[in-house]
Amino acid sequence: MERQHQSVRHYLDSLAAAGQYHFASTQIQESLGVSAAAAKLALNRLAKQGLIAAPARGFYVIVPPEYRALGCLPADQFIPALMERLGLPYYAGLLSAAQYYGAAHHRPQEFQVIVAKNRRPVACGAVRVQFVARKRTEEVATRAFNTPRGTIQVSTPEATAIDLAGYPGHVGGLDQVATVLEELAEQIDPDALEKAALTAPLPWAQRLGYLLDLVDAGDRAGPLRAHVEHHVRDYAPFIPGAAKDSNRRASAWKLILNADVEPEL
Repeated sequence: MERQHQSVRHYLDSLAAAGQYHFASTQIQESLGVSAAAAKLALNRLAKQGLIAAPARGFYVIVPPEYRALGCLPADQFIPALMERLGLPYYAGLLSAAQYYGAAHHRPQEFQVIVAKNRRPVACGAVRVQFVARKRTEEVATRAFNTPRGTIQVSTPEATAIDLAGYPGHVGGLDQVATVLEELAEQIDPDALEKAALTAPLPWAQRLGYLLDLVDAGDRAGPLRAHVEHHVRDYAPFIPGAAKDSNRRASAWKLILNADVEPEL
């Protein structure tokens, strides 16, 4: 067994030397000619030593010394490989995307990944990944950002803004959304924002437009306003599911203002 353990460790060292920090358990079996049980035992020993971690069943990452305290690779360094293995379209979104543009007021406790269908969260050492289901995921505009282990797809500033308005419950509420938008606004292209809105429900665009006005970034919302004026017929509640009996209205965005918003900045 010690020999198999050393063989697996040598194989993983060769992967890391080639710049590959993720692997499947089946690779160990095929490359070293060992049984599934033997591979599992050797991998378990390496995991207990903190040399590898398993963010998902059968999917492992090599943990270099600088991340041993974390107990895993950072999420952005293994999510692309995991999504490729699963054959799922994805992008880093919401507060995690905002970080790439310098607009995350608070570092999110979980790395947020947008996928087409609900998935269970990932826990790997101290790393947490939250999956958020969104329709038309493949149509959302993204940018590739470099990481120490490759590249990751991240929603554009405009698509990030749309998603923040669409999922306030996943980012700490509308106060937090407004705070992030205040920092993100200068990177938003008005025409690209209108295109991003085409992939999302109309109330998201209505909510986003109002919030951009609120944080004095209404100059970014001209085409979005035209989009709302052209497509929206009925007033929508600012906060879905909350009371709709408010007499306050935002006529430009056809919103029932059933809540107050106060950015933190």
